[in-house]
Amino acid sequence: MGWTSGIDLHTYRGGYLNYRLALFLIILGFAIGVGGYMVLEDYTFREAIYMTVITITTVGFSEVKPLSPNGQIFTSLLIIFNVGIFAYSISTFTSLVIEGELFKNIHLRTIQRHISKMKDHIIVCGYGRYGREIAENLLAHDIPFIIIDHDPKKIEEIQHSQEKILYLESDVTSEDALEKAKISGAKALITTLSNDTDNLFTVMSARQLNPKLNIISSTKDHRTEKKLKMAGADHVIMPDRLGGFYMATLISKPGTVEFFSFISNEFESDIGFEELQYDQMPIPCREKSIRQLEIRKNTGANIIGFKQHDGSFLVNPSPDIKLMEGTSFIVLGTERQLSALRKYLKTYGI
Repeated sequence: MGWTSGIDLHTYRGGYLNYRLALFLIILGFAIGVGGYMVLEDYTFREAIYMTVITITTVGFSEVKPLSPNGQIFTSLLIIFNVGIFAYSISTFTSLVIEGELFKNIHLRTIQRHISKMKDHIIVCGYGRYGREIAENLLAHDIPFIIIDHDPKKIEEIQHSQEKILYLESDVTSEDALEKAKISGAKALITTLSNDTDNLFTVMSARQLNPKLNIISSTKDHRTEKKLKMAGADHVIMPDRLGGFYMATLISKPGTVEFFSFISNEFESDIGFEELQYDQMPIPCREKSIRQLEIRKNTGANIIGFKQHDGSFLVNPSPDIKLMEGTSFIVLGTERQLSALRKYLKTYGI
């Protein structure tokens, strides 16, 4: 099974407090012993430590100095007191190991460190049918992401996954969960919760916490689409509508749909898409026309679309169209061509 990670800051509180209590009692017993011997027997600090250690551990070494009657009584009480502490500590530690709480707490801290370092990652809210597909795609492209879900069964499914998945076991509609997922440094958020109200609350919270975040939400009801966009969603997807449209188009335009399915299925096809956004392009490539960039000539990839400032698209744009701020090119090509495109853009204008 691959490395998985879950975070619920409240799950292990009881065990953790018992562990801390046991440690506190051990320190307290040691402090009482050192202080008592220094006061009652006039031992030095070093002698008091030595006497306390051999008394607590009951190893049977001789005393530093003969004990007074008060010292003998104190030693007897110290042994009885620490035997109880020792028994409690052993019981607590054994329970932590057997129940896995100790390792869960260690694991929890390790995962928190991983998440605290994340940047430009994707937050996926919900690990249902669509959440699984999204996770598989992000894994295939080696894109860092975090799953947030509060369903124990889904969390268990992630834990038994063969893939390395970071996740938070928490209520995604709370701002606290999003903050733990480092939403301030995230690149995008995708919410695929089964309840549209939960999607709406998640979108609202996410937009407030990160105004620049790219937010994508699913919905089951077209009446919710407008509300989600008003709440801050950049894109609203209706999976059922897409499915119905796809099936109907298979009747009216079967060849077109089959071709699109072929080029969009990266697991069966070598063809893919790339979006060249203005703010992500090397500075020498900005404000250049398609003709000036010479992408097809140098890489074999084709610019098939141009996204305008208002979000609308031009298909098969003119060679004279320039890449300006707020716009982007949509490129189609094989994996080899797209790889050549990335290398070409890195070296362009150097």
